[in-house]
Amino acid sequence: MALFLWMSAALASFCILAVGARELTEALSIAQSLTIRSAIGLLILSAIYLFRARYINKAGHNQPVNERVKTLKLHLFRNTFHFLAQYGWFFGIASLPLAEVFALEFTVPIWTLLIASIFLNEKATVHKLIAIFLGTIGVLIIVQPGYAIIDGAAMVVLGSAVCFALSHTSTKSLAKVESPLTILLFMCLIQLPIGLALAVSTWLWPEPEQWLWLWVIGVSALSAHYCLAKAMQYAEVTTIITLDFFRLPLIGIIGVLLYNEAFELPLLIGAGVMLVGNLIGVRGMKASSAK
Repeated sequence: MALFLWMSAALASFCILAVGARELTEALSIAQSLTIRSAIGLLILSAIYLFRARYINKAGHNQPVNERVKTLKLHLFRNTFHFLAQYGWFFGIASLPLAEVFALEFTVPIWTLLIASIFLNEKATVHKLIAIFLGTIGVLIIVQPGYAIIDGAAMVVLGSAVCFALSHTSTKSLAKVESPLTILLFMCLIQLPIGLALAVSTWLWPEPEQWLWLWVIGVSALSAHYCLAKAMQYAEVTTIITLDFFRLPLIGIIGVLLYNEAFELPLLIGAGVMLVGNLIGVRGMKASSAK
């Protein structure tokens, strides 16, 4: 029951975040939306720290200076790619059907497997190779090269997924020495000036309705990641990935109802192939860790 509640909250948060991003894209630049989102996140996290001060003493704050410098560099690396990933995701939300953006986002676990194999010298097992192969097939089914014109926005979303994979790989290392709240706090602290530097030349003061949507994406972004983390306490990663797949039909329905978007069969088939690849890849990682 707890798993269902946390995953339902996570799925709802991701969908609300996508709708908020779509509503803001025509009024504000992506960089400005991400800047204000970081500022809102920083306000919320600061309030949490004030009420839960014991989190400040989590592991990582008592590290030797040289180790702390390494950790700060990893925070910077993670959030640079995370910002690029979010920028590409927001761009995709503005340019593509919502369901297609979510479907292409399902390539993140595949890219994570590939990056870990190349840059972390992890063994390229049969499970990983099958997962990467199926992920590639799923992408080809969705973008339909040779049949339809490949949308440049789809390539941006795929690039965003690669950046998300780099960010997730860094988060795994940070999680060993930092609390989740600290990781989120550094995310806001680092991404706020990055976004501001990009947005300052075209800055427009938001209207009241736009402020509402900005708060929606600020709160829903934090809620989505927190609820997903809580859900992982109650189930294995394979179960979480399977349940997370329901984001696709859910956002597809929202796209049809709110934006008159078409929900095409190749999208569902391609995402399903990627889901199978993700499950095989995760199962392979579990088998390796059990040895």
